[in-house]
Amino acid sequence: MEISGKIKWIDDIKTYGTNGFRKREVVITTQEQYPQNILLEFIQDKCELLDNYSIDENVKIGINIRGREWINPEGQTKYFNSIQGWRIEKIEIPDIENKPESFITNSDSSAEGVNQEEDDLPF
Repeated sequence: MEISGKIKWIDDIKTYGTNGFRKREVVITTQEQYPQNILLEFIQDKCELLDNYSIDENVKIGINIRGREWINPEGQTKYFNSIQGWRIEKIEIPDIENKPESFITNSDSSAEGVNQEEDDLPF
């Protein structure tokens, strides 16, 4: 699976426990009608993948969704999900709102010799 968006925040590498478990978190904001701020984590040897990235860069991240079960001291079962990144690359995301109209329309439709009445597309 993949997710794309603009980097909003990158955390430092954090180390946990006596075995040296390492985790680094990043938040990306999706580029859609209702943008979402999505927290992803890179663990162990994948932490350094974020070293060459900075806030406001557009990226595509390969992800895995992980889930785990935990039983609390009262005996209740709880479930947790995480999104783990394993690959990241810079991408170009066009900013449609700030582009001239010709960027988002088909400029070929105004070419000479095109008969608009033969166009059977519903839009």
